[in-house]
Amino acid sequence: MDTQSVRLFVLCAEKLNISAAGRSLGMAPAVASARLAKLENLLGADLFRRSTRKVSLSVEGADFLPFAKEMLAQEDAGLAALGRTQPNISGKLRFAAPSTFAQLYIAPILPKFLALYPDITMDLRLSDTQFDLIEGSFDLALRNMELTDSSLKGRKLADDTRILCASQDYLASHGTPSSPADLQNHRLIAFRNLADKPLRSAQGDQAIFAPKASRGQLVFDDGLSQKIATIAGAGISINSLWSVHNELQSGALTRVLPDYALDEAAGLWLIYPQSNVLTAKVRAFIDFLLDEVGLALRHLKAPI
Repeated sequence: MDTQSVRLFVLCAEKLNISAAGRSLGMAPAVASARLAKLENLLGADLFRRSTRKVSLSVEGADFLPFAKEMLAQEDAGLAALGRTQPNISGKLRFAAPSTFAQLYIAPILPKFLALYPDITMDLRLSDTQFDLIEGSFDLALRNMELTDSSLKGRKLADDTRILCASQDYLASHGTPSSPADLQNHRLIAFRNLADKPLRSAQGDQAIFAPKASRGQLVFDDGLSQKIATIAGAGISINSLWSVHNELQSGALTRVLPDYALDEAAGLWLIYPQSNVLTAKVRAFIDFLLDEVGLALRHLKAPI
């Protein structure tokens, strides 16, 4: 199979413009159209739906796209291993991340990344709702989780220490818990659901953060909104240290039960599908995030 035609297909899928994709590869529009038609004939499938006004991926084209990208990645990796070419740092990079983290750490450094790699186009999906990497055709995602899914591979960006916090106004009105048993007398704010969360002290003592057993029930599916509500005095919540360290320093939030943290082996992971070969653009973004974000996060310390 002619990989230049496959490269043309991938560019067309990103730009949804055959002429523009062809120009990127130095092809005249008629040549680009002919090469795509030849590829479709070889595959026995229409990769695009064409009309006089627009071009869009067909179902077959969407199914073929991840395999086409992997073919190109394999070719680039093989040639680079032989020292015959430098990887082409270009193309669309689809990246998913939690919205709260992205607002604090990803969005502010994107101009620097794009200045280093001006031929990369970023397609970002920023939400605390987790997207399926494979079905969504994402190149990379950041997740705060344990990496247990065997279909995924990843690089650890940093640990994800999660601690209990409340505002000074809330503690002044409702008292400060002196032991985990006191939590049941407080308003506990839950994230995503009302499931119990295990806590562990620095000395190894175990306890439970149980929103269902508390005096108030607030459930959020957005980390930033949960933090804002906590600052406003809505109750006690569990927050990642990377999310609240500025508020802890300013006094907007106070750590509750400072000997305890969430007892889960979670971390911040940059993950990608197991079947994917890392393309040059994805590898460049991973290295950039490790340098720009990972180092800063590893220096964060939980207040006592």
